[in-house]
Amino acid sequence: MCGADPRVVLGLHRSRHERRLLTAALDLGVTALDTSTNYFGFRSHQILARTAGDLLPKFTLSTKVGYFPGPDGAEHSLDPGRLRAAVEQAAEDLGREPDLVFLHNPEHSLREAAPHDQEALARACAALDAAAAKGLCAAWGVASWDPSPLLSLIDKTAPGPSVLMVRAGLLVGARTLDAADALTKAWNLGDGQVWGMSPFGGCTGAAVWARIDPRVFLRDSSRLSRVQAAFRAAYHLPRVDSVAVGPDEPAHLGELVDALVGEVEERTIQEYRSLLRDRSRGQLA
Repeated sequence: MCGADPRVVLGLHRSRHERRLLTAALDLGVTALDTSTNYFGFRSHQILARTAGDLLPKFTLSTKVGYFPGPDGAEHSLDPGRLRAAVEQAAEDLGREPDLVFLHNPEHSLREAAPHDQEALARACAALDAAAAKGLCAAWGVASWDPSPLLSLIDKTAPGPSVLMVRAGLLVGARTLDAADALTKAWNLGDGQVWGMSPFGGCTGAAVWARIDPRVFLRDSSRLSRVQAAFRAAYHLPRVDSVAVGPDEPAHLGELVDALVGEVEERTIQEYRSLLRDRSRGQLA
């Protein structure tokens, strides 16, 4: 995969779902919006439709299914019937069919599904594939926080996703990076079909970003800030074409969009990945 032009996806994981952020995103040329059925206390879809329903047609909209309200909080399920119903409900609550629906963290339930975990994954994928075929969404994908358990469960006879979303960035370990690469190859995904998420590991204010200077990964380190450089490097750790990020302030989103002009030094990225693998092997030894 040689890579398409890098793209920013406005993610709503920690967002307050304010209209001003969506209008600012459109002004910045950010036209991809990502949410999930369980975001904002399982109210993300309804709030979006109520506060920015007129703006949603201007976005390529993705959401996720897999988490459901339970008696003790959120619960996860790969039951095909529940997944299909969730896709139908998403379209109803949003007031439009999503462009993309992700199977959300399937590894969460697969650990408990063994020895029938491969069958469980195949049935869940088939359910989303059928939902797309019926027109409930334009396409479907897999969003995985820990993709490693999926590698041995891929059924070549089962439908495969159009998009894979995985963690990306300097705080992602070698095991996750290698698993993302392997899944990309196994599902034969090409340009524009692999997305990254959580490029800062949850917070740009974490102490780690004051201790390291990600600008070493750029060819011209003087052009961008440390946060911008970390964001730009995330497109190569692993190789992704889009990164979902969730700033609540338009100015911060603008800084990240401006970071796309940075050129990443691929040799430094590969050296860094080699160091991560060596460290991982040392911990396992």
